[in-house]
Amino acid sequence: MIQITLPDGAIKKVEAKSTPYDVAKSISEGLARNVISAKFNDTTVEASTPLTTDGSLTLYTWGMDEGKKAFWHSTSHVVAQALEELYPGIKLTIGPAIENGFYYDVDFGSHTISEKDFPEIEKKALEIARGKHDFKMRSVSKSDALDYYKEQGNTYKVELIDNLTDGDITFCDHSSFTDLCRGGHIPNTGIIKAIKLLSVAGAYWRGDENNKQLTRVYGISFPKQKELTEYLELLEEAKKRDHRKLGKELELFTFSQKVGQGLPLWLPKGAALRERLEDFLKKAQKKAGYEMVITPHIGQKELYVTSGHYAKYGEDSFQPITTPKADEEFLLKPMNCPHHCEIYNTSPFSYKDLPKRYAEFGTVYRYEQSGELHGLTRVRGFTQDDAHIFCTPDQLSGEFKNVIDLTLYVLGSLGFENFTAQVSVRDLDKPEKYIGDAANWEKAEQAIINAAKEKGLNFVIETGEAAFYGPKLDFMVKDALGRNWQLGTIQVDYNLPERFELTYKGSDNELHRPVMIHRAPFGSMERFVALLLEHTGGNFPLWLIPKQAIVLPVSEKHEKYAEKVLKSLENNEIRALIDNRNETVGKKIREAELKKIPFMLIVGENEEAENTIAVRRHGGEDIGTLTIADFSDLVSKEISSTLKSF
Repeated sequence: MIQITLPDGAIKKVEAKSTPYDVAKSISEGLARNVISAKFNDTTVEASTPLTTDGSLTLYTWGMDEGKKAFWHSTSHVVAQALEELYPGIKLTIGPAIENGFYYDVDFGSHTISEKDFPEIEKKALEIARGKHDFKMRSVSKSDALDYYKEQGNTYKVELIDNLTDGDITFCDHSSFTDLCRGGHIPNTGIIKAIKLLSVAGAYWRGDENNKQLTRVYGISFPKQKELTEYLELLEEAKKRDHRKLGKELELFTFSQKVGQGLPLWLPKGAALRERLEDFLKKAQKKAGYEMVITPHIGQKELYVTSGHYAKYGEDSFQPITTPKADEEFLLKPMNCPHHCEIYNTSPFSYKDLPKRYAEFGTVYRYEQSGELHGLTRVRGFTQDDAHIFCTPDQLSGEFKNVIDLTLYVLGSLGFENFTAQVSVRDLDKPEKYIGDAANWEKAEQAIINAAKEKGLNFVIETGEAAFYGPKLDFMVKDALGRNWQLGTIQVDYNLPERFELTYKGSDNELHRPVMIHRAPFGSMERFVALLLEHTGGNFPLWLIPKQAIVLPVSEKHEKYAEKVLKSLENNEIRALIDNRNETVGKKIREAELKKIPFMLIVGENEEAENTIAVRRHGGEDIGTLTIADFSDLVSKEISSTLKSF
C-alpha cells in the first residue's frame, strides 16, 4: 500500500501501481469521469500513470487551468497527426498548450497552408479524435530517439534530443502517431469533441531570426461543441474591442514605418488621455509622499553592467551607442531603476530621512523581435509609471502595504475590480536565473507574502516568476471578456542597493543598506491604455475620456447658442466639442455614438428659448431636458462615483 496526500490534506491509502484515475474513483465516480490529468509530487503525469511511492497528488479536470493545458496539448498531437496524413513529408517541431488553446510549429517543405485549408484539417483531426485512441507514454534511450528522427530526416527533433539527458527522454503514442513529448495528456482522444483552427503565422525556429521560418498553426479545442460556439462568439467580441482597431477609430495613436516598428506615435486625443492618466497618478503619489524625478533616455553601458541588466538583457537590447571617444558606450535605457539608484547616491541619508520615494514617468527601450510586436501591448519604446522606494528593513512592511493601497486605488478607479494577486518567487532549482544572497531572497519573499495576507488579498504563489533581482507581487486582472492580464507590479529588492553600494546612517551611527521597492501600478502607459481600451470597448470612465459631451445644433441658426453652451460647459470643466456640420441631427448622433462620446447635447429652438439642453446618453438613453448647471451636477456625480479620493 502507498499513501496519497490530496490538496486538502486528506490521505488516501491505495495499492501500489494505482493510477490517479483509480484514486479519483475511490473518491467518487463523478470525479473519476471528469479527471483528465494529474500532478504527482510536482511532476505532471497522466491519469493512467501507475503511482509507486507515497506522495502528493492533484487531480485536474477541464474546469482547471492545468486540465485545459493537458487537453489542449493533447489536441496539438491530434492536429499534428492530421497534418502529417494530409501533407506527407512535413517536419513537426514543437506543439505546446498556450493560454487559450495550442499551436504547432511545422516545416511544411514544398506544401503550403492557409485558412482555406482549415475545414479539411479540422475534419481529419476530429475523425482521429473519434477513434478514442489512448495517449501512452514510453521511455526511449537517447540513441534510439535520435535514430528515430534521423531516419525521418527531422533535424528539429534531433536538435531537441541532442540537448536532452539520456534517461529523461519520453515519446507519446496514440493511434499510429508518435511524438517526442514530456507528458501531460488526457486519457484518450475521444474526450475531444470540438476543434477549431484559428490562424497561421510565421515563426522562426527557436525564436531566432537567423533560423528557418516555420509555419505556426494556432488552434483550440473543447469537450463540448457548445463551449466552442461560445468561445467563437467571445472572439468576435474581442475583435470589435481590439485596441488597434479602436485606437485608430478614436484617433488615439498610430505607427509609422519611417519612425520604426514598435515605436508608437500618440495623436492629440491619445496624448491628452495619457496626460490625464499621468495627472491622476501624480496627484495620488504626491499625497503618498513621492517626489518626481526625471532621468535621461540613455546611460553609460557601465551603469547597466553594475545593475546586472546588461548581463541579463544585453543581447536582447538595442546595440550600444558609440561616441567619438574611445571605449565610450551608451545604451538606450532599458530600465529606470539604475538611474534612481544614482539619484539616491547623490546625498548622504540618515534613517530619519527614509523612506525616500522617487517617481518618474520614464520612457525605456527594449529590442523586441519584430514577430513579437503587437499594437501597444508589445512595443520597443514605452513609458513606465515607475517609482522606487528606499527604506529601512523596519519600514519595508508598511511601505509595501501602502503601495498595495495605491495600486488598488488605481485599478478600482479604472474599473478593474476582478483580480487575483500573484506572489512571484524564485525557482530554487534554477539559481542561475537570479542575482543576490539567498537569505535576502528569503526575507523579501516572506515580506511580500505577509503583506498580501495582512491586506486580505486573494493571492496565489507562482514559482519561477520572480524578476532576476527580487520577488514581486503582480495583480492579475480579469477584463470584461474574462481574459487575464498582468497589471500593476510591486517588487522587493535587496540586490540593487548592494550592487550600487547604497547606504544610510542608522540610529547606531553605522552605515546600513536600504531595501528597495520597485512599483508601477500601470506597468507601462502603452500596455495599460491598450488593455483599458479592450476592457471598456473604448467607453472610458467619464473622468478619463477625451471628450465627455458633444453639442449638436439642430440647424445653422442654433449655432450661436451652441457656442454659448460649449463655453458654459468649459467653464464647468466639462470637455466638449460642437458638431456644426450641415448634417441631420440623426446622422450627427450616429457618428457621435461611433466615437463613443458619453453625452450628446441637442440644442434647438425650444432649448435656446429656455436656456437648456436636451441630453442623450451614449447607448440611446434619453435623459431629458436639463439646465447646464443640472448637467454639470450629473457629470460631477458620475465622476465622483468612480473616481474616489485617495
